[in-house]
Amino acid sequence: MVQKYQSPVRAYKYPFEMVMAAYEKRFPTCPLIPVFLGSEVLSDVTSDDGSVRIIERSCKLSVDAPRLLKKIAGVEYVYFIQKNTLNWRDRSLLIEAHNETFANRVIVLETCCYRVHPDNEDWTCFEQCASLDIKSFFGFESTVEKIAMKQYTANIKRGKEVIEYYLNELMQEGITEIPRWVPAEQRPLNSDPTSFTSTPSCSALTRPNPRTQLHLDLSSPGNSSRDVTSFSADSSEPSTPDDKLDADYIERYLGQLTPMQESCLIRLRAWLQENHKGKIPKDEHILRFLRARDFHLEKARDMLCQSLTWRKQFQVDYILETWTPSSCLVEYYAGGWHHHDREGRPLYILRLGQMDTKGLVKALGEEALLRHVLSINEEGQKRCEENTKIFGRPISSWTCLVDLEGLNMRHLWRPGVKTLLRIIEVVEANYPETLGRLLIARAPRVFPVLWTLVSPFINENTHQKFLVYSGNNYQGPGGLVDYIDQEIIPDFLGGDCLCHVSEGGQVPKSYYQTEEDLDNPDHIRLWADTIYQSAQVFKGAPHEIMIDIVEGSSVITWDFDILKGDVVFNIFHSKRTPQPVKRETSGSAPVVNNVQLIDRSWTLGVDYSMVESPLTCREGESIQGSHITRWPGIYILQWKATGHAPSSVPSLSRVDDVLASLQGSTPRCKVLYYTEVLASHDFRGSMSSLESCHSRFSQLSVGTTSSNQSQGSSLISR
Repeated sequence: MVQKYQSPVRAYKYPFEMVMAAYEKRFPTCPLIPVFLGSEVLSDVTSDDGSVRIIERSCKLSVDAPRLLKKIAGVEYVYFIQKNTLNWRDRSLLIEAHNETFANRVIVLETCCYRVHPDNEDWTCFEQCASLDIKSFFGFESTVEKIAMKQYTANIKRGKEVIEYYLNELMQEGITEIPRWVPAEQRPLNSDPTSFTSTPSCSALTRPNPRTQLHLDLSSPGNSSRDVTSFSADSSEPSTPDDKLDADYIERYLGQLTPMQESCLIRLRAWLQENHKGKIPKDEHILRFLRARDFHLEKARDMLCQSLTWRKQFQVDYILETWTPSSCLVEYYAGGWHHHDREGRPLYILRLGQMDTKGLVKALGEEALLRHVLSINEEGQKRCEENTKIFGRPISSWTCLVDLEGLNMRHLWRPGVKTLLRIIEVVEANYPETLGRLLIARAPRVFPVLWTLVSPFINENTHQKFLVYSGNNYQGPGGLVDYIDQEIIPDFLGGDCLCHVSEGGQVPKSYYQTEEDLDNPDHIRLWADTIYQSAQVFKGAPHEIMIDIVEGSSVITWDFDILKGDVVFNIFHSKRTPQPVKRETSGSAPVVNNVQLIDRSWTLGVDYSMVESPLTCREGESIQGSHITRWPGIYILQWKATGHAPSSVPSLSRVDDVLASLQGSTPRCKVLYYTEVLASHDFRGSMSSLESCHSRFSQLSVGTTSSNQSQGSSLISR
C-alpha cells in the first residue's frame, strides 16, 4: 500500500529572498537536523539572465533502524537525489527528491515548494507532499514502512524550526532585507551587478543601519477566507491560497494534530471538494469523522459520505429551522443546555431518571423522539462553534451530565429501550466524536442492566469518555467539581446554580396516541416530509415516475444523485395512461421503490416518444436539469441501468443492498431523486440543451431565455 503525505500551507512572515537565504544555510550539512549527514553538489546550472538556478545534490541520511535490519540490508546510510529549481523572477523554489538507495525495492518521492503568499508579497508559503511505496524489502516491508513514516513525520515540523533558526541568525548578523532580483536592463547604471546575483550570497545581502526597522510589515492587510475576528492575534492574516488549509488555522481552530493527521484532513477535504457535489462540511465536522475512524482515510471517507447522503435525503441541515418540539416534549422531556464545563464545552443536562420514557414513546412515537434528539445534536454543534469564538481555543464536542436518580425497571420497557438503541445508532453514525465526556451521577443498582443492553451499540472511543458515579460519589473532590465549576453544577446535584431544565414527570395518558396512530404511515414521522426519494434500478427493471402536465410550456425540473452504479436517464411523452407495475417482494423482504410504467407492448414512436436525448450518468454524479413541456399530457422520467458493468469506483457498503439480496436480486443501481413542476413564468434557469450535460461544466444563465433548437436544459456536476 502506498503511503501518502500532504502538508498544510505553512507561512513564514518573511520575504521570499530572506527565506531563501536561510534555506541555503542548511547546506552542505545542518547540525540542527541530525539525520542529515551531508550533501554533495552534482550539478549547478544558472540561466543566462541569472533568473533561474537549478542545483542537483546527493544527500546522505542516517537511518534510525534496528541493527539487525541494517545488517540484513547491508547499509548504514541512505542516499537521496535532490533537485532544486530556484526561480528569482517568479520568486519560487521547487524541490524534488527521490531515493537512490534501494531504488528498485522502495520508491520515495517528495515535492516541496516555497512561493510568495498570494495576498502578502512580504510573506512566504511552504507546502510539501510525499509518497512511500515499498515493493519488497527482505520480508520486512511492514517494519520498514513504520520506521520510514516515523522518521519522516518526526522531521516535518523540525524543518520549519530550522528555517526560523537561520532567519533569526540572519537578523542577528544585521541582515534584515535582501533586494529582489531584477533583469539586467532594469538595473540602475551605477549599481553593482554582483549585488543581484542569482544566489543569495553575502554580496547580495543588504546590511542596513542597525536602527533601520525590519523590512516586513506584519500587519499587512489581506482578506481572510476564514472568520478569525474572535482572536486578537493576526486578525488581518491573509487567506490561504486556493482555499488550502493553513497550519496556523488548524492549530487555532481545530487543535493540535500530528503531521499525518493534518495530512489526512487535507486529503479528505480535497477529495470532497473534487467529488462531493453538495455542501462541503466544515473542517471540524470532517475532523470528527477522521477521529472516529482513527484517521483511517478510506474508512472515514466512507462513513462521512454515507452521513452526507443521509443529511441530504432527510434535510437534516434545516432541522433547527423546521423542528418545533410539541408541548408534551417541552414539559416532560427532562433535558436541556446548561452553561459549559471547565474546558469550555457546552454542557447538556439529562435527568433520565425523572423521565417517563414509556409515556413519551406512547405519546410521541419513536420518530418524533429521534427528531428531537437530532435537533439537540445540531444545536450542540452550533454551540461548539460559538464557544470556540468565546474561549479562543478549539471546542468541537460537548459534555453531557446524566442524572439517574429515579431510574428503575420501568425504564427498561422494551419499546422504550428499542427507541433508545435506534437513537444511539443514528447518533453514532452521523455525529461521531461530538461527545467529549459523559458524566453519570447517582447511578442506581439497575444501571448495570441498562448498560449491558446499550453498551454494544456504543463506539469503543465513546466508552472511554464515560464516568459513572454511584450514590453520593459525585460530590466533593474527584466528583463533578473536577469537570464542572461549583457555581455551574445544578442545584439538584448539590451545586450553586439554579437549573431550568424540565423536571420531567409522568406523561398524562391524555397525550397518548393509539397504536394505530403510531403505526400509521401518515403519522408525523421523522422523514415524512423529505423532498427526496430513493429508488433501486435492477437489470431489466428501470425505475420510472409519471408526471401529469395540465398546461403546455410547464417546466419539469429534477435533481438526483447516482448513489450506486451507472444509469441512463430518459424523458418520454406518453399518449397512453400507464398502469404502474411495482417490483414484487416476498416474505419478510424489505419493500423497494422500483416502478415500471412503460408497458412492454408499447412501441416507441407510436405509444410514447422520447423528448430528450438519453443522458448517461456515472456513479457519484449529481444531476440537475429541466425540460419545458411542449404539450400537456403524461411525461415519464426513467432511470435505466446501463448495459456495461457499474463504475469501478469503490462504492459504500449499504444495508439496502444486503437486504435486497435476500430477495434473490441485488439492485444494479440506486438513485436519490426529487422532481417538481413549475409554471414557465416562475422558472429561472438555463435554457441550454440537455445534450450539453456531457461537458464537464455548465453555466446557468441569469434569467430565462428561449431556444428554438431545444425545449430542455440540464446541469450536471461531475
